[in-house]
Amino acid sequence: QVQLVESGGGWVQAGGSLRLSCAASGYNANYYGMGWFRQAPGKEREFVAAITWTSSNSFYADVVKGRFTISRDNAKNTVSLQMDSLRPEDTAVYYCEARAKPLINDFTSYSEWDYWGQGTQVTVSS
Repeated sequence: QVQLVESGGGWVQAGGSLRLSCAASGYNANYYGMGWFRQAPGKEREFVAAITWTSSNSFYADVVKGRFTISRDNAKNTVSLQMDSLRPEDTAVYYCEARAKPLINDFTSYSEWDYWGQGTQVTVSS
């Protein structure tokens, strides 16, 4: 079992920045691929970013590429999402997720992930 707890959400004006953090605990948490998904009201949960357990590779949704940066610190069992140049359409609940399978196929689908946190709200005003 892996437990995930997100923090760092909040309210920001368009163009601003926020940094989300996720604390992971549980068996072999460091060996999992980690990612962030988000869900806006009335929409399906969508992929935002993911990073391999060695941090050798990271992946981003096109809509956030160049604005968001995912990173992880295995010594602290944390994964972060630095969000810059935020837009109103980034408003959503952001979920930290973990999966045991390698980040090769199907990792942009939330159903292919094993664990997720409770989520943290991010609101961007125009």
